[in-house]
Amino acid sequence: MPASVSPLPSVAIIGAGPAGLMAAETLAARGLQVDIYDAMPSPGRKFLLAGVGGMNITHSESAEHFVARYREASPWVETWLAQMDASQLRQWVHGLGVDTFVGSSGRVFPVEMKAAPLLRAWLRRLREAGVRLHTRHRWTGWTEQQQLQFDTPAGPQCKVHSAAILALGGGSWARLGSDGAWVETLRVRHITVADLLPANCGFVADWSPFMTERFAGAPLKQVIATVRTPDGQVVSRRGECVVTHDGLEGSLVYALSAPLRDVLLATGKACLWLDVAPDRTREELAALLAKPRKGQSLASVLRKRAGLDPLKTALLHECLLPEVLADPQALAQGMKALPIELHGIRPLDEAISSAGGITRSALDERLMLRSMPGVFCAGEMLDWEAPTGGYLLTACFASGRTAGQGAADWLNAPA
Repeated sequence: MPASVSPLPSVAIIGAGPAGLMAAETLAARGLQVDIYDAMPSPGRKFLLAGVGGMNITHSESAEHFVARYREASPWVETWLAQMDASQLRQWVHGLGVDTFVGSSGRVFPVEMKAAPLLRAWLRRLREAGVRLHTRHRWTGWTEQQQLQFDTPAGPQCKVHSAAILALGGGSWARLGSDGAWVETLRVRHITVADLLPANCGFVADWSPFMTERFAGAPLKQVIATVRTPDGQVVSRRGECVVTHDGLEGSLVYALSAPLRDVLLATGKACLWLDVAPDRTREELAALLAKPRKGQSLASVLRKRAGLDPLKTALLHECLLPEVLADPQALAQGMKALPIELHGIRPLDEAISSAGGITRSALDERLMLRSMPGVFCAGEMLDWEAPTGGYLLTACFASGRTAGQGAADWLNAPA
C-alpha cells in the first residue's frame, strides 16, 4: 500500500460537507496546506439535496431562543456558535456574493433559494486558497503507524498529515455519503460514540386500510401537536404534516421528533395529541356540535360548523370510539386533543439528520479527540441534534470553524 507524504504542516479534512469545507477554509486562512478527502464523486452532496426545496441557511430568531433549539447539547453548541453564529454565517454567505432574505417564518434563505450557486462560489474560493480536493477517497481508518487509509480508484492508499479533521456526517442518507460507517472505526479505538438515531424523521402508526388507501400522501393542515415526555414536560407546536401510508411525517412532526423518539424508545410507543381545530375553543366546538343536525351527517356537520376537512374527519373516526363521536362534549374534547398512537420510527437512513455521535467527554474544547492528539471532529459526527429551520446547518458550519481553529492552534499556525 503506497503512502504519500504531504509537506508539513498540513491538515487532512475527511468529508466534504459544510463542516469539512468550513474547517478547510478556516485552516487555509491560517496559512496551512489543506487536503479534503471525500468518498463521493463530488463534494457537498447532502448539502445540495438540502437545497432542493429551498436552501434554508440559518434562522433569524434571538440568540437565546436559537441556542435553546439544541436541547441538552445547547451549552456545547453555544461554544461553537461563539466562533460563527447565525448573523456571522449570513455575513459569510454575503461574502461569497450570495444575497439572503428572511422569510415570514424567520428562516434565512439565499435569494435564489438554491444551494448550488453558494457551493460553486465556495469551492472556487477554496481552490484559490490552495485547498486540494480528492474525491472517491473513502476513509477506512488508520494504519499501525497512524497513517490515514483510503480506498481509491487507484487502489488502497495511505496519507500522512500533521493533523486531521473528521467531518464524515451522521447516519442518514447513506447514498449521499453519510453512512455512519465511521462509528465502529472509532469505537475499536475506545472512543465513546453514542448510538446514531433518527432525527427530524417520520413515525409509524397503525392506520386502517381506509386511511392508508384514501389519505396516504395527504397534507394535514393547521393543527397543534403536543407531546408529553416521561418527565412531565409538555411540548407543543403549530404547523402542518403529511399522512403517509403507515404514519406521519413532515415539518410539524420533525419539530417534535426528538421528544417523540425519546418517549417511544423508553416505553415502546408514543402519543401525539392533535388539536384539529386550533382556532376554536372546546366550549365553542361543543356548542356548535350540540345544535340539531337536521338530517345532516356528522361529516357534514364537522365541515360546515367546525371547518374540518375530510382528512381531519377521517382521523376523528380513526382514533375516537363511536360513543365519543356521538357525544358533542366528548367529541369537542377529542377534537382538541386527538390521540395519535405511534409505535415505530422510520429508518435512520430516511431521516433528515441523525442524533448521537462522538460524545462531548471524548473531545476537548477544541473538538480534538482526547485519546488521539491531532485528530479533530466536526459536524453531525458529534453527539447533538437540532430541528430543521437552519439550526442543523448553522451548527455544522460553526463546529467546522471551531475544529479548524482548534487544529490551527494545535499546530501553532499564525493567526
